[in-house]
Amino acid sequence: MNRNALSLAAAVVALAALTGAATLNSGSTSAAPSVAAARLPVQRSGLLCPEPSSSEFATTQYTSFTPKGSGTGGSARLVPVTPKAKPVAPLAAAGKPVTATTDKADAPALIGTADGSLAPGWTVQQTTVVSSGPGRGLLGASCVVPDSEFWFPGASTVGTRQDYVQLINPDQTPAVVDIELYGKDGLLKASTGDGITVTGGGTEPVLLSTIVADKDPDLTVHVVARSGRVGALLQSTDTRAGADWMAPAADPATSLVLPGIPADATDVRLVAFATGSDDADLTLKLATSTGTITPAGHETLHVKSGMSTAVDLGDVTKGDAASLIIGSSDVHTPVPVVAALRITRGKGAKQEIAFLPATPQIDTRASVADNRAKGAVLSLTAIGKPVTVRVTSSPGSGGGAGATRTVTVKAGATLAMAPPQQAGLKGTYAVTVERLSGGRLYASRTLALPVGGVQMFTVQTMPDDRGTVSVPQAAPDLRILDR
Repeated sequence: MNRNALSLAAAVVALAALTGAATLNSGSTSAAPSVAAARLPVQRSGLLCPEPSSSEFATTQYTSFTPKGSGTGGSARLVPVTPKAKPVAPLAAAGKPVTATTDKADAPALIGTADGSLAPGWTVQQTTVVSSGPGRGLLGASCVVPDSEFWFPGASTVGTRQDYVQLINPDQTPAVVDIELYGKDGLLKASTGDGITVTGGGTEPVLLSTIVADKDPDLTVHVVARSGRVGALLQSTDTRAGADWMAPAADPATSLVLPGIPADATDVRLVAFATGSDDADLTLKLATSTGTITPAGHETLHVKSGMSTAVDLGDVTKGDAASLIIGSSDVHTPVPVVAALRITRGKGAKQEIAFLPATPQIDTRASVADNRAKGAVLSLTAIGKPVTVRVTSSPGSGGGAGATRTVTVKAGATLAMAPPQQAGLKGTYAVTVERLSGGRLYASRTLALPVGGVQMFTVQTMPDDRGTVSVPQAAPDLRILDR
């Protein structure tokens, strides 16, 4: 065989290897028909968990979980940023959660990775109970995916609040981060919020009141990584009303859904921020158990460009769990916004707070870990059309069987439900929500843990877990051999 023939044969073999399925038609050099992209499970995922609490009265539980899928093998583990520390809650199999607990006041931030069959849909819940002291409360956080930009509407620098932004760098090279604070009059002048360096594999807590002198009750915090990537969460402590983590809000959009306002909320405060160069005119609606209504006195909201706008909605749910739907009243030139709710339950010394940011919809599936035998409430909201949803409770971390229930959520309504209960449940369990058909689906989970007569609670939103990724399928094109 001559050299040209060998080269042609080698090229054909290379094409077959690259495409995975090469079919040669003798004498034909026409382009192969296009093949639709396939959705395949992700092979690697990462999560970052913040330092839980410096209180000596704090106990933190980590719960790691991956929903069942195809394939076997792989690993998922959390490694403390502290050098030479042991992995936390290593996960060896999908479908059943694994837990770990610490009561150390200096518990470090965690950097997590999952691969193989444990990567698709991997989630970790960090739940901290502070039984007394100024940080008293239930602080819940779904550990975050590293990124370069985060929005936190609803922060504060007033005297009764201590709000920290926790920055975690999962990579070996340093990351440089800017923190911008926007109040009712626009961008606040910051003294130390620019060019914060987060060392490789390290963490950096930033107290907002040390960045600016202004005492503003309703701030929007914008975290941007100039170089590298970080995880960011905001811890808020109110000396009169408890504490909780604030998760990043959904990316700026012209329509937002904030699912899962508890039925017994005594006060709900909305903070919105227009990220564009124009003011935003918004519509506010509630998706209740029976359908969509307009809250009396709060039908619309005007948000000036670059300024945080807050409105107190009071006890807007009136005893019926609901979700807030934010739209644009300007159909021609809608303006993107970010938004979050500060929710209060109880009164006086029995108050407790939690935060509910806008969240992306569930395209296929979402999971939340660390649910208890009592106190977990799932909120499902359907937009546009009714949605059929499969809800699965995993076996407990200490044993028991799983349970599944299929429900239909009415269009424009919110279904608040206890997850399906398992037989012989021991320990904590995870809940997986799968959208089977219908309109757009949004979800959150409220976890309530009464401590000392206080109805402590926390709310975690449930965005799509992005457990699969679109992979284009190539087909051979022998025309390249003529070039």
